[in-house]
Amino acid sequence: MVSGTSKSFSLHVRCPYGDHDDWIILGGRLETLEQLLAAPCAFECPTHGVQMEYPLEGVEKQPSSPGPQKRSPLFSPGASKKPRRSSDRKAFYVPVVVYGWSKALGSFHEDTTTILFNASGALVRLATPVDLGESLFLVSKLTREEQEVRVVFKEPHLRSGYEVGLAFSKPVPNFWRKTRRSQRAREALRVFVRGKDRSGNPFSQSSYTLDISEDGARLDGVAYLTTPGEVIEVKRRWHGKARFRVAWIGQIGTSESNQVGICTMDSGKLPWRIKASEPSKSGKRS
Repeated sequence: MVSGTSKSFSLHVRCPYGDHDDWIILGGRLETLEQLLAAPCAFECPTHGVQMEYPLEGVEKQPSSPGPQKRSPLFSPGASKKPRRSSDRKAFYVPVVVYGWSKALGSFHEDTTTILFNASGALVRLATPVDLGESLFLVSKLTREEQEVRVVFKEPHLRSGYEVGLAFSKPVPNFWRKTRRSQRAREALRVFVRGKDRSGNPFSQSSYTLDISEDGARLDGVAYLTTPGEVIEVKRRWHGKARFRVAWIGQIGTSESNQVGICTMDSGKLPWRIKASEPSKSGKRS
């Protein structure tokens, strides 16, 4: 391309929240197509406002023939079509826990509910000031399952706090179901828990499971844990040990007080065995 010669390009852009997919026209540009594709592009999503994302693809527009020129629209004719989404959004209130690290407050965890959700993520209301691009964890309180999410949208709520868009790294169609992915069995097993407290000091204590599954468990009476996301080691005498991440911590004054939910980090290496037809048991075992 000759230096100083401007050209026009069509760029394919997509809202990071998955609600807007379109082509935009950039005219009078001196960059090459490769340079435009390698840099974030500003565009407006009808739902979430101005976004900055890398274009998905692009083409150089050929010069039009001599004669009366028509002004190019901001969006291509495809803009009249209904924006494509990874799945339909649903206005449904699901209780969730959002936790992670905020630049403003540091480590945090907050109980809230979804405002909207789909297979790509959710819109929630948070009191914690998070920033775009931050990585957090989202836990469904219905199934106790969690996913890592990225903050892709944020705006002040009319009353207080913020409306925050959280996106999965890839669509998870089954995350919002109301039942657990793996069967949980009520089983009271004595285990030993090792980890670090809020001051960074190591601790070790005994505990009992309330129920177990192939991907985690619910423990009772682990007093040193205060923040979701902590990594602990759970050992059962003569049955091995495994690492787990704390997914949620029961709030004081609720029926889940002194309880914690944990998710395995060592898949296939659990200190217990789950049987599909295993009956419920009430006695505690070592």
